[in-house]
Amino acid sequence: MKYSFLVFTLLLAYITSYAQERKHTEKFEQLEYELRDPNEYRTASGAPGYKYWQNEADYQMEIVLDDDKQTISGVETITYHNNSPDVLKYLWLQLDQNVRAKNSHSYNTKTNTIEHNMSTGGRGNSMQSVLDPTFEGGFKIAEVTDTEGNELPYIINKTMMSVDMPEPLQPGGTYSFKVKWSYNINDRMKIGGRSGLEYFPEDGNYLYTIAQFFPRMCVYSDYAGWINKQFLGSGEFTLPFGDYDVKITVPADHILGATGKLSNEEEVLTEEQMERLKEAETAEEPVMIVTQKEAEKAERKKVKDTKTWHFKAEMVRDFAFATSRKFIWDAMGVEIGGKTVMAMSYYPKEGNPLWEEYSTRVVAQTLKSYSHYTIDYPYHKAISVHTARIGMEYPMICFNFGRPNKDGTYPDRTKYGMIGVIIHEVGHNFFPMIINSDERQWTWMDEGLNTFTQYLTEVDWASNNPKEADYPHRRGPAKKIVPYMSMDKTQISPIMTNSEQVLNLGPNAYAKPATALNILRETILGPELFDRAFKEYAERWAFKHPTPADFFRTMEDASGTDLDWFWRGWFYGVDHVDVAMTSIKKFKIGESETETFKEAVDADDEFNEFTAELSEEQKAQVEEKPYFYEVNLENKGGLVMPVILEFTYADGSREVKRIPAEIWRRNAEKITKVFNTEKEVTSIVLDPFEETADIDISNNYWPKKELPSRFQLYKEKGSEEKR
Repeated sequence: MKYSFLVFTLLLAYITSYAQERKHTEKFEQLEYELRDPNEYRTASGAPGYKYWQNEADYQMEIVLDDDKQTISGVETITYHNNSPDVLKYLWLQLDQNVRAKNSHSYNTKTNTIEHNMSTGGRGNSMQSVLDPTFEGGFKIAEVTDTEGNELPYIINKTMMSVDMPEPLQPGGTYSFKVKWSYNINDRMKIGGRSGLEYFPEDGNYLYTIAQFFPRMCVYSDYAGWINKQFLGSGEFTLPFGDYDVKITVPADHILGATGKLSNEEEVLTEEQMERLKEAETAEEPVMIVTQKEAEKAERKKVKDTKTWHFKAEMVRDFAFATSRKFIWDAMGVEIGGKTVMAMSYYPKEGNPLWEEYSTRVVAQTLKSYSHYTIDYPYHKAISVHTARIGMEYPMICFNFGRPNKDGTYPDRTKYGMIGVIIHEVGHNFFPMIINSDERQWTWMDEGLNTFTQYLTEVDWASNNPKEADYPHRRGPAKKIVPYMSMDKTQISPIMTNSEQVLNLGPNAYAKPATALNILRETILGPELFDRAFKEYAERWAFKHPTPADFFRTMEDASGTDLDWFWRGWFYGVDHVDVAMTSIKKFKIGESETETFKEAVDADDEFNEFTAELSEEQKAQVEEKPYFYEVNLENKGGLVMPVILEFTYADGSREVKRIPAEIWRRNAEKITKVFNTEKEVTSIVLDPFEETADIDISNNYWPKKELPSRFQLYKEKGSEEKR
């Protein structure tokens, strides 16, 4: 019995000791259990494996947009290529328009409240949010057949549709089938939506931005099988690559922009428009293809005839278009990787003068910057389309807000909001339109990586435009994420959380990963190593389907740096950065014993003395550097980060010392480090450039420094804005 008790006691002591040790070191444990095991499809280095595969889907479509009824209808032939090693009994398609069906899960699962004062709008706590939907939304599927017209069994499950094939589709096999459909186009200004219409009562015209407008194939992947998770509104779209052949019939006086290359420009453009396009290819400034005067004339005339535009696109994951008789159109060529890419903008007169001045120029800058940091832009054009609300992206085309006042004036907030959203949405051509991550599961892989690269592009834009030197970045710099990281932890989700479960999608999926990557680039790896690894990731996974493990592993593989501690802290946890200098001790060689200071001491406090036996070599070192400073640091926030200290010396000179995050590897809570200096130190600042997102910098100064409170800063900011 005594023996058993002794064994139990020793075991308990071991467990307690291990738990205490783990408490200090777990932040540096490898991500072995969190990441999928490498295999023949995805390697341990983060690269596609030697047996990597992905399925493809090709589309032939004939689309008709009815400008009188505001409906769209079409028939599509889908050719599905099974490149997987698996036998497929059925095919899954996305019916994204069904998110607006009256019985959709998006309505049924939405929570809302009654307020004392309810607005009429469609956002927030408005009457629209608590009333049953009245819009007749969703796809009307007329038929699903094989290419011979024989009906195929299908089942619609909310925003998904399963189609049964006559025979299982074998590995390497191909199957073609047809879907005939239609739906009512939603008014984006009244009920929202990533796409839809905007009506202009002043001239009685519509502007259509059309996307998610056809049944689209789901991805079948090596890591999750069919990715057929319901579309509830937040998680976006995961799609296979393929070739598109699309004919779109619209009113004859419409100007239409779309994914793909226009293959019948002689039928839909005037000779003058084609000449202007040719001129734009080599122009240094945007060339007007359709002028505002020409667009206003079309607004008034409103012809009833129709015209069919024909587009073809290779190796794209989606298709979208915008059409209106209100469109002004300008363009200019951009040299990317030895070829000319056309930067274009389509906008109504309501967008001027802002759009004519900035949009296409911003598109051009975005193509240059993203191509520098990732891969050369592979398509022949990139279009920015003006809408009144919400930005959204598709291959070669995106919809962007930023509307001036009716008199043509606009505040800086509108201007910079427009520039930022154009960079962001054009940038989505790279993430996820080319580097094709699973948006429905990992929102940060497209939004976060894209917001980070957007920040780099904004820096490039500002450096190339002297008037924009003080560009007001919303996301990217470390200090911008501090308010979010300071929130109650019950209101914060790990970055790796599925988009439908995230509590604050913007900060979580856009801002925090963008900030993390900026810190990784500027503070941890340095631009040279980071850019090499980031570009490697883009090159490896262009036109493929990467997962988080592929990104994490590639960044480590190409930079030669173990970053598991970083991914664990920033992407899997909700800790924040708050490192405090809890005490500073000053020493010189002498006879007296040391004195312990509980708080940071003042700069004019006298030195403590300590005794030590010194070799001749050590004596020489001490004579050269006679001052010793023992810095005690406490990790109050839990998120381990590098330690950056700025020393100011008695002669006024300064020195920055950068210590890697691994200093916390044996104790992630408290550490002590001694600095030996040649000159007397008068002050020390922790994180002097505010580059680690430390939420409380009041404990970062020795001697202590009185800082204005957040309330004081808020008041000062408000006073400046009033002036």
